Amino acid sequence: MEPRGEKSGEADGVHVTPQLLKARSGEFALESILLLKLRGLGLVGLGCLGDCLGLEWLDLSGNALTQLGPLASLRQLAVLNVADNRLTSLEPLAACENLQRLNAAGNLLAGPAQLQCLAGLRGLERLRLRDPLARLSNPLCTSPCYWASVRELLPGLKVLDGERVSGRGSDFYQLCRDLDSSLSPDPGAPGPQPAEAQPWVEPGYWEAWPPRSSSILEEACRQFQDTLQECHDLDRQARDSLAQAARALSPAGAAATSFVF
Repeated sequence: MEPRGEKSGEADGVHVTPQLLKARSGEFALESILLLKLRGLGLVGLGCLGDCLGLEWLDLSGNALTQLGPLASLRQLAVLNVADNRLTSLEPLAACENLQRLNAAGNLLAGPAQLQCLAGLRGLERLRLRDPLARLSNPLCTSPCYWASVRELLPGLKVLDGERVSGRGSDFYQLCRDLDSSLSPDPGAPGPQPAEAQPWVEPGYWEAWPPRSSSILEEACRQFQDTLQECHDLDRQARDSLAQAARALSPAGAAATSFVF
């Protein structure tokens, strides 16, 4: 197991302190912290993080960590993200008996031996060691037998690198991997190589064309404006007629009419 002390070069970086933990979590007692996000803070040491004994969810991604010693005391930890750091070992995680999800992409894990410490974690179901979208990986992921070796070492995994490896949906991912393998060209194989893919439409096909004037459209718009104006005129005439009828039917209008007759 890795030592909990500082390594050379860590003294000048940011370390976890009780003040930092309380400020980030809003809790007054470290034992009360259940969820903690310490992403991208430039951390080089975890300090007193091991005192958060009730911690269940922890994000340490995007820092400069080289060791995870204090995490060995976090027996309730279920979800851990240590992606994009400088880790060469995950040994302290062997004591995190409730760990279910681990993201360690973007570190310096050299081979399957660095994953041996995870073999005793019976609840570990999801593991990520590479993330193509974020361009994060580990040296061990370049091995041709990477996938098979991780599966053999951790048979309880359900999801590896975002793909189902067991349970519902795993057959589909296996089919996709088999298709990729069969379609991938082998530069050393004899015979003609597959032609390079070409676009199926001409250049500029998807470019928007500039609007063109149409005499038919202009004439339709003119007629519409004329009709609309006629409607406004008819509406004004109808309002005038109604106003005259109202005045004629009023008592003052009736008296004037009887006087004339």
